Amino acid sequence: MVFERPKAGERALLVDLDIGRYATEADEREEFALLAAAAGAEVVGAIGGSRATPDRRLFIGTGKAEDLKALVETTGADLVIFNHPLSPAQERNLERLLQCRVVDRSGLILDIFAQRARSFEGKLQVELAQLKHLSTRLVRGWTHLERQKGGIGLRGPGETQLETDRRLLAKRVAMLERRLQRIEGQRAQGRKARARAELSVVSLVGYTNAGKSTLFNALTEAGVLEADQLFATLDPTLRRLGLPSGDRVLLADTVGFISHLPHELVAAFRSTLEETRSAALLIHVVDAAALNHSRLIADVEAVLTEIGSADLPRLEVFNKIDRLESETPRLERDGDGRPIRVWLSAQSGLGIDLLLQALSELTGGERLSRSVRLGPGDGRLRAWLFEHTRILAEEAIETGGWEVRFSISRSDLERRLIRDPDLGRRLVTESRP
Repeated sequence: MVFERPKAGERALLVDLDIGRYATEADEREEFALLAAAAGAEVVGAIGGSRATPDRRLFIGTGKAEDLKALVETTGADLVIFNHPLSPAQERNLERLLQCRVVDRSGLILDIFAQRARSFEGKLQVELAQLKHLSTRLVRGWTHLERQKGGIGLRGPGETQLETDRRLLAKRVAMLERRLQRIEGQRAQGRKARARAELSVVSLVGYTNAGKSTLFNALTEAGVLEADQLFATLDPTLRRLGLPSGDRVLLADTVGFISHLPHELVAAFRSTLEETRSAALLIHVVDAAALNHSRLIADVEAVLTEIGSADLPRLEVFNKIDRLESETPRLERDGDGRPIRVWLSAQSGLGIDLLLQALSELTGGERLSRSVRLGPGDGRLRAWLFEHTRILAEEAIETGGWEVRFSISRSDLERRLIRDPDLGRRLVTESRP
């Protein structure tokens, strides 16, 4: 990294103001404190207030800034975190006044991502997002070099240290973008291979810490990290999932969303989020025990709109009902009988069977019953039937081969017949299962 961050402690003060008509809710303030804790900060104080509009120079205004300076001196804080986006000039002015590091909400979330990224791709994505975020803030680390040095022995090649750093940073950003483009190409190839294998992708989405990874493990026994903390999962994981109908889908666990997700992260994680954009169905996991369902759902919908996934079909899953006394596992349907919401507990397993039932209905569609006679040379087709259909019966034929009765969704059968028209002439139609 080109940047040298201060190596002081992480005693932090939190700043959260009500701006204009928007007042911060209690659960949002609690989430802000959890974000700071997730980054490793020790919160030693907080300051609030209200303003009609942010101050152009200090965001919080001169009087509030002096109060904050006094609080920094009293608590010995070495970091001030704002629950708001700050301009580079505002950060610089606040640091000069407070004599400590200042981080806005975007910088805080980026720091958490940097700590949690484990895969090579995840680390590249986070570094790219950090560099783009910090590129406009580079000047604050080089205020003593803003002018070119002159005089005997000090004449340079016509480039200040700041300009050199900006050039090196631009080269690093370009290199990271090239690497991520190659990885994105590899992901695109993987999606094409899954399409050829006729596997539908079902993607778990939701607010951070809603329990997506716990639900993913309950369904697939994948063993991905589960933790009661924000952004425990950054790197996507995909596993095959067998459904009661006999169909199989590919289940994807993705990074959690949050309100005011930095645009740099959305851009950097575009290849990861493409798994969500290409999904056949979104499972929107909601924390049923959260104080404000509507806000969390609206924030997730805003991010889905930003990444181009707003029109995809979805199933709501209200998780963590074990924390509520009055809720029981249940499956809710719309007026046409289509599953729209499942209430369950991924931790205890209550209601998982209802979710699998809903997925069978939503991904399989109408199911058909067919039979086919297979010769000794049809081993590949027989293997495909066992992998993609529900086998109802199989009998060996005396002359060699098998007669197979199976159940298959109409969409899967239509896709297969496009590739293998001869199969259609060999099938025998039966009554629906």
